[in-house]
Amino acid sequence: MGPRVLIVEDEEPLTLLLRYNLEAEGYDVDCVARGDEAEIRLREQVPDLVLLDWMLPGLSGIELCRRIRVRTETERMPIIMLTARGEEGDRIRGLATGADDYIVKPFSVPELLARVRALLRRTKPTHIASLLTAGDMELDRETHRARREGRELHLGPTEFRLLEFLMRSPGRVFSREHLLNAVWGHDVYIDERTVDVHVGRLRKAISLPRKPDPIRTVRGAGYSFDETFARSE
Repeated sequence: MGPRVLIVEDEEPLTLLLRYNLEAEGYDVDCVARGDEAEIRLREQVPDLVLLDWMLPGLSGIELCRRIRVRTETERMPIIMLTARGEEGDRIRGLATGADDYIVKPFSVPELLARVRALLRRTKPTHIASLLTAGDMELDRETHRARREGRELHLGPTEFRLLEFLMRSPGRVFSREHLLNAVWGHDVYIDERTVDVHVGRLRKAISLPRKPDPIRTVRGAGYSFDETFARSE
């Protein structure tokens, strides 16, 4: 089981989007829509990280953040505050109340996931693997380098993010729409066929003579990182 993340957010579409992408990364995700319910949940079980909306029914996110920091059990628990309030004074208030990070809506899902990983790496380093390996391929999240059979792969930033995302869930098929949201961000409006172009570039960059292609195309469904390749020696 991966790190436990509690999402405290009353916008259901955003909650679903965050849950879907976090679970795809291997996190164990729980969600509540009210601040007072979140306070009860936190007394029952302390997660590894909280994504906390500022404006909530029942109890505001800023007040919940303050209460979290008062309790011994949760005083060091990582908190990322999500809010539409982007003024400098609001950011200062959120951080001063106890949030570890602050991200303004609308935001890029890949950016949020990167912030979650970075915060957990600092606070719970054993929970976040910096090196992904599959078959004869390895990808280093820290140095942003990828290798196959020890040879460095020359990947562009988008191809690197795409490979990283696919390698996290070998065998799982992702639609073009899901890959667009996860790699490019849900607020970027580009054609889904862009995914095909970048998958083609990725395949070209990681291919070796007489070696299997790790990227599997599933007709009518999308793409996946071949789980049989991931298990190969």
